[in-house]
Amino acid sequence: MYPHCVARLQESNRSPTPRLLFGLFVTLVALVACTWYMTIQIAGLRALQKGLIERSRRDSLQLLRIQNDLHSLAISMRDVLDVRQGQSLSSWSAEFQRLRLDLEDGFRLENQVAPADRTPEQREYLQASLVQFWAAMDHAFDLAATGRDKDAREQIRQSLQRQAALSVAVARQLVENNDSEKQATVRIAEIYDRVQGQVYRFLAATVAAILLTSLYLIRTNRRLFAQLAQLSEQRRELAQKLISAQESTLRSISLELHDEFGQILTAIGSMLRRAGNHAPAGSPLISELREAGEVAQSALQHVRGLSQSLHPVMLDEQGLEQTLGWYLPEVERQNGLAIHYEKSGASFPVEGTSAVHIYRVLQEALNNVARHSGAGEAWVRLRFQPGVLELEVEDHGTGIAISPGKRGLGLVALRERAELLNGAVELVRPREGGTLVRLKVPRGN
Repeated sequence: MYPHCVARLQESNRSPTPRLLFGLFVTLVALVACTWYMTIQIAGLRALQKGLIERSRRDSLQLLRIQNDLHSLAISMRDVLDVRQGQSLSSWSAEFQRLRLDLEDGFRLENQVAPADRTPEQREYLQASLVQFWAAMDHAFDLAATGRDKDAREQIRQSLQRQAALSVAVARQLVENNDSEKQATVRIAEIYDRVQGQVYRFLAATVAAILLTSLYLIRTNRRLFAQLAQLSEQRRELAQKLISAQESTLRSISLELHDEFGQILTAIGSMLRRAGNHAPAGSPLISELREAGEVAQSALQHVRGLSQSLHPVMLDEQGLEQTLGWYLPEVERQNGLAIHYEKSGASFPVEGTSAVHIYRVLQEALNNVARHSGAGEAWVRLRFQPGVLELEVEDHGTGIAISPGKRGLGLVALRERAELLNGAVELVRPREGGTLVRLKVPRGN
């Protein structure tokens, strides 16, 4: 039986720390993995927004600028075609030069911010179309400079088609940028949805891990508390047995002193008195026998007092109240204390083991007053309340300093006896200083 119990205790006393640390490790790994995943996704979002959407937006602004310049160019070309015959076309050269510089600057900036998905063919087509357009316009102005206005206007009319082709190409790129932005928006929404789903899954896994760890911790704590309760019950039973054995031993020694030694000393005193009666008158033996009788009587009184202090027979014969009436004057006489005894309430019988335990609490409290408090007086109060017996022992001495890690055996015994009576004992400091020991015991214990 005992090896089985020891094995079960060893199994139940295994520390839950490794499992809890493992659960914490899993949770931290999941947290790190989720954080790393979200960091990667957020970095991808930033790269997508910076590399595609932002560049597409800036490129669209430049394309709109180019488109506006091409529109202005088309208006100027129509104005040139609408002028009267005989008016020189060379006067329009400065306007076209200004538009040319602005277009070239727009195309240069557009090439710098063009999206990465722009194909080289598209770029080459725009550049080639632009070069061909300005080559045709230069040729038209050269014809106008030589007086061939009719041929120059025809060249400008043909260049309008190239301008229209350029406008269409720029508009197509604007549409492509718009489509790219829409696709990027869709991709960003997909990434957000994916990250959101991962976050929800991570939260669910984290909550599950925390829940499992908490359930395991609760289960472990319940087992530990059950073991503590079992150990507390075993300790209480052991304390009760030890106190019962102690009281039985003290009662046995008390009876032995009272009966055996008391009878022996009484017999010795009788024998000494009879011997004194038979001694010759005037013999010095009479005084010696009388002195020996006084020593025997003193020893008898001392033995009876020791017997009563170990276990008062009055507790078994007359109960608690009468025992206190005898005990308190004895304490005053032996320790030089002035004890103020107060009793209140309707008395009810307190006998048996309850009387013994209450008497021991009073005895321990008064011993502490006599030995440690330094006080010259004490107050003992016995209150009979409905359903409760209350005992108080108060002094105004130095008090009891109780450190959290150290407890005197006397104080432990007080609490053990109070628990055996299903009662409670408390130590408080009165306003006047010192110590107040208060014991409350339910009636019927």
